[in-house]
Amino acid sequence: MTYSELIQLYFERTNALQNYWTLYVVVVGGLLAFSSMRRVPALLTTLAVTLLFSLFAYENLDAIETSSVQRLGTLALIQQADAAAAPGIAPVRQKLEPLLTPASVSASRRTHLIGDVLVVFAIWAMEFARRRRTAARQASTH
Repeated sequence: MTYSELIQLYFERTNALQNYWTLYVVVVGGLLAFSSMRRVPALLTTLAVTLLFSLFAYENLDAIETSSVQRLGTLALIQQADAAAAPGIAPVRQKLEPLLTPASVSASRRTHLIGDVLVVFAIWAMEFARRRRTAARQASTH
């Protein structure tokens, strides 16, 4: 592959990674909106939502990790590319390569897992709040 093709591949993997993070944020936002709009407690619904979110999060994290590894591998190839094989690359390389600073796979994993735990916590906190409100309403009517 040429240096130009490697750079293109790096940014294709970066875009794929960004798409997975965007999907994660959209799903989390929709899930939290759904959970916050429910008025009646429903243990099975909350359990099902938790399970489905957990499956989604697991698969999404795998896709993020795979894209991150591909991007890091591409960066290693970019850094190893023979500057002598492509005249005129040296100035581009000097300016561009210091800017290519991807997050580590472990940093992405930590961020995702922290988000996952917080989402599950929020889903259940909303369920328990619904239960408290329902119990308080029933107590006040008796």
